[in-house]
Amino acid sequence: MEIIEMATMTSKGQVTVPAPIRDILNLKKGSTVIFKVTDKGILFMPCEIKEKEAYGQEEWGKIERLVAERGKTYKTARGARRHLKSL
Repeated sequence: MEIIEMATMTSKGQVTVPAPIRDILNLKKGSTVIFKVTDKGILFMPCEIKEKEAYGQEEWGKIERLVAERGKTYKTARGARRHLKSL
């Protein structure tokens, strides 16, 4: 399938995606797209952004242990480092 459409870039670098291309890619207001530069040209693709947990289960465990120990002090930096390594 070969479809050729043309658009003009504004002074702010914006381009309106022609309606036939929006229809083919099912792009709606607020859709996210990716531009990928290749040696053969530029790919323009719709994409979906999915939320990802900021921390894994192991990191949350460390954070919870740190919160539980809030206020704990160490007499030496070595002791503090040893404690952090143990988490």
